[in-house]
Amino acid sequence: MPKIESMDKLLLVMEKYGASDLHLKVGYPPYFRVAGSLRKADVDPVASNDEIEALVMPLAPEGRRPMLDDTGGIDFSYKGQGEDRFRVNIFRAIGETHAAFRRVQSHIPSFEELHLPPVYEQTVARRHEGLILVSGVTGSGKSSTLAAMVNLVNDTRGCHIVTVEDPIEYSFKANKAIISQREIGIDVPDFPTALRQVVRQDPDVIFIGEMRDSPTMLAGIQAAETGHLVFGTIHCADAPQALSRILEFFPKNEQEFIRSSLANSLVGVFAQRLLPALDEQISRVPATEILLVNPTAREKIRRGEEDDLADLIAACTEEGMRNFTVSLTELVNEEFVSRDIAMQFAPNADALASALRGIQTRASGLVGRR
Repeated sequence: MPKIESMDKLLLVMEKYGASDLHLKVGYPPYFRVAGSLRKADVDPVASNDEIEALVMPLAPEGRRPMLDDTGGIDFSYKGQGEDRFRVNIFRAIGETHAAFRRVQSHIPSFEELHLPPVYEQTVARRHEGLILVSGVTGSGKSSTLAAMVNLVNDTRGCHIVTVEDPIEYSFKANKAIISQREIGIDVPDFPTALRQVVRQDPDVIFIGEMRDSPTMLAGIQAAETGHLVFGTIHCADAPQALSRILEFFPKNEQEFIRSSLANSLVGVFAQRLLPALDEQISRVPATEILLVNPTAREKIRRGEEDDLADLIAACTEEGMRNFTVSLTELVNEEFVSRDIAMQFAPNADALASALRGIQTRASGLVGRR
């Protein structure tokens, strides 16, 4: 089998075959993730740490390279010889150097290309302030969804967009907006520093790559309260759970204040999961759950009644809200995914089975078909 000639050639292969990820580990050939599954490349295994480091370390920004020894891992973005950018993580594992590459397509997808329901675009189009969160586990398409949201603002409004990312994934080209993209570790040391500075940069729109701690979350909430449109991601499985996840960042004595601030500033939570599609040309499609903060939701957030939000979502489908059962049912009925795949990803398999039979249940929030 041939040897790996260069990292850039491997990345071009990723682009050619539409792979989302690339893994390099000592003793293994490269593995590509295509349509959600890992596939082994037909080249020689990586023989040693020295070989991996010779391939990947020249790609890392010089100032970040010492962090591999200091912290055991480094993150950065890299623009290869092709069209796409790559999010790179180099890390230590049992004393060996490993690397994971996530491909980020140069083309910023539209809502239609992502197969997202119209309420995504409608919500962004009509809001000029407030906090919009996209939630999901790793690999659920959060970055692509947020890129579409930010690009809609870029294409329709004369404003200043500031992004704070770790690392930068999509590269936006200014249209009606002007855009400042800042990368953690290169342009600014950390999220709290970037968000302290952002208020002095005359932003209209702020995109926070990941809201992962209390200072970042508080800065995002406060920016939304003071008239900015703030986009962010949060790592949790569904929309109601996002509220509990946010509160976990803060001590008990601060949670009442955070509830009140969220009730005032939160626009909506858009949760999603990617499912294998029946059409191989599409690869994967999102199942979505949407919480829009209407007056009832606002009061429930303020009073600490997050447990009621799932029922509220099910009752408010006419307003654009939906739970995963509604979304999965649509995907099956429209022949985007198989029934078996939908059942596999369903949070409530019984509710989905009932919905697919056209039976209205409180859990599904669907009206039975005739």
